[in-house]
Amino acid sequence: MRVIAGEKRHLLLKAVPGDAVRPTQDNTKETLFNVINPYIAGSSFIDLFSGTGAIGIEAMSRGSKKTVMVDNSAASVAVMKENLKTTGLTERARVISNDAVSALSILEGEKESYDFIFMDPPYNHEHEKRVLEKLSGSVLVNDETWIIVEASNATDLSYVPELGFEIFKEKIYRNNEHVFIRKKG
Repeated sequence: MRVIAGEKRHLLLKAVPGDAVRPTQDNTKETLFNVINPYIAGSSFIDLFSGTGAIGIEAMSRGSKKTVMVDNSAASVAVMKENLKTTGLTERARVISNDAVSALSILEGEKESYDFIFMDPPYNHEHEKRVLEKLSGSVLVNDETWIIVEASNATDLSYVPELGFEIFKEKIYRNNEHVFIRKKG
């Protein structure tokens, strides 16, 4: 696993020991950032279920000015902090050791919206539904915010319009997909 592009490209990142964390594959990460790269410079970015921090680190390497990384696993947070130190990005990142919904509540208290909210939760446990319910009507989301869900191909997101969102793009891979969501209208 490595940083693909930007100021920290080619730097290697550590993985969380064991199989509890499923890092986004480099080719999938590259496809994701090919879609969002024109908009990433100067953006604000939240990486939920961050694991190793690879997505948030990639966003910073490509120019995100404000990046928040969230995970509730002590092992993941420790590896994330190591990866931030290795890449020299510790000062540019905010790490929150908490579950995603609680972390969003903390961030809502700051009354700022974000350009990108990315989540890669454990597959097929409906974590993305709880996060999207929390984001529905949240100050964290404005009309320009992209919410990106990495999910298994079997994940049902048919409820998204009921929450005031729309799916505007999908990138489907062999076993998973990136679903791009924004406010309706």
